[in-house]
Amino acid sequence: MLRRVQASLPMAAGFEVSREKIESWNHEGYMVVRRLFHADEVAELSRHFDAIAASGTPIPRYWEPDLSPEAAGDPLKRYPRVMMPHRWDELSRRWLLDPRVHDVLVAILGEEPIATQSMFYFKPPGARGQAMHQDNFYLQVKPKTCVAAWTAIDPATPENGGLYVVPGTHRMDIVCPEKADEGDSFTTHFVRAPAGMKAVPTLLEPGDTLFFNGSLIHGSGPNRSKTMWRRSFICHYMPEGATNISKFYFPLFNFSGAEVQREASSGGGPCGDQFDTQKFTSDGSRWH
Repeated sequence: MLRRVQASLPMAAGFEVSREKIESWNHEGYMVVRRLFHADEVAELSRHFDAIAASGTPIPRYWEPDLSPEAAGDPLKRYPRVMMPHRWDELSRRWLLDPRVHDVLVAILGEEPIATQSMFYFKPPGARGQAMHQDNFYLQVKPKTCVAAWTAIDPATPENGGLYVVPGTHRMDIVCPEKADEGDSFTTHFVRAPAGMKAVPTLLEPGDTLFFNGSLIHGSGPNRSKTMWRRSFICHYMPEGATNISKFYFPLFNFSGAEVQREASSGGGPCGDQFDTQKFTSDGSRWH
């Protein structure tokens, strides 16, 4: 069940969420906080991950680029997602546990958040997008749902594969996915928007953070720009009151950096064992 947030809530670290933003969260299932991260912070993170990419050195299990000539036609082979960098990278851990993110999450959740996941997307020109999906299909947070914090490192537009959301779908249950068009999507799952509900683009500038509900249908198209990258830093969180999450996301952390314990969700959730996310791998198409 969705919790309706009341008005603006001042937070301990000094960041305050406006009534307008909270209303967007309640009614649409998402909200954008402009310039949550400063330009110098974005530039630092950009340089940091660009250096990792330029090195071409794999980080086993977390970032494994394919430098073979056969992979040259797929930009995401050379520049795959960086998975869970907070587990081995101090700068990523600071972004995951940033107090401003904490303040926004407390305002929309009404309780303390727990950090579960971080990712860095490169998405160079020509890269495929990610078909429409719901995040809590993968995280399996119970009860309630997860929350994403999606921060733009470059401008995110429809041309370069920026994110689309389907407002109001946060009120839906998790939908069992269909097969995605792998010509446009690097993942294999696709969730169709209900009749009468349409996807809208979220136009973001560097440092803007899009927060959205784990049931909200969202996704992106290919990067059709000839020159623009669409890099982003993405984190997921769960409410402190949730008791279960997919074991893939262990270990979990509170915003003091301490590890916290929760029970592992089992099976494939409402979609059955054929969608058991514990079986997903890091092959770029099955690991969220």
